[in-house]
Amino acid sequence: MPVLFVNNLSVIDFAYFCPIRGIVGESLILDVELFGELNEEGMLFDFSYVKKRIKSCVDSLVDHKLLVATKSEYVKISNSPQQLELELITKDARIFRHTSPNQAVCLINASEISKNSIAELIRIEISKILPNNVSKTQIGLRSEVIKTPFFHYAHGLKKHFGDCQRIAHGHRSKIEVFVDSNYSDEWSMHIAQLWKDVYLATEEDIKEDISINGIGYWVFEYHANQGLFQLTIQKSCCHLIETDTTVELIASYLADYLKKELPNNHIRIKAYEGVDKGAVSERC
Repeated sequence: MPVLFVNNLSVIDFAYFCPIRGIVGESLILDVELFGELNEEGMLFDFSYVKKRIKSCVDSLVDHKLLVATKSEYVKISNSPQQLELELITKDARIFRHTSPNQAVCLINASEISKNSIAELIRIEISKILPNNVSKTQIGLRSEVIKTPFFHYAHGLKKHFGDCQRIAHGHRSKIEVFVDSNYSDEWSMHIAQLWKDVYLATEEDIKEDISINGIGYWVFEYHANQGLFQLTIQKSCCHLIETDTTVELIASYLADYLKKELPNNHIRIKAYEGVDKGAVSERC
């Protein structure tokens, strides 16, 4: 049977709820294989249509969203026609409350969020938009191979007109620190450990400072063009920044942070936002 494959078709940047780790930012690379019979043009499917139609479908389905497993015992869901409310509780009793428009969340009919459960959802949905001569679809999701330190972070960008405005989407990102033009694995690892599974938040988005079961929480809230977004999250899961959390401002923040640690050295930060994109900031 003829097979058409497209590797690196897209990178999916999203966040998901894990009962152990909490809300985790993630980036996965999408590979697709299509099986079927050749059409009258001697093709399974035109490459240009494969990339456009499948990427568009996948982006609208899972990209820049919070992914939640509906069969998980740690998830409670209530929704209205336009708004969705989630209460997510980890095994160590951390509470996450997330309110957003429905379009900011992807609910997956599974007991956990995994590469397999995401791939199965994508397979089902893209099968609906493919021509009749395509009889089988195989989806591959893989993490970027990273040999240097990296971290997972979630955030939201209220000023962004597109889907980055969603309060809990995220990335799996490399971090590269250069001290006096020399790559420093020590300081790169320091940042990666400091921000392991972190939620990066903007100070001005704090609506309330509250206590739940004697533990400190922040309630973040903002209105963007897609609607109202709110996230209640334990303080220990967050890192507050005075500015918004674009990758350019993250790189600048880290450069300032390390310059205070190493005042006599030249600092160069290469901060990634997912796969193969990011920003650079330097301090002399």
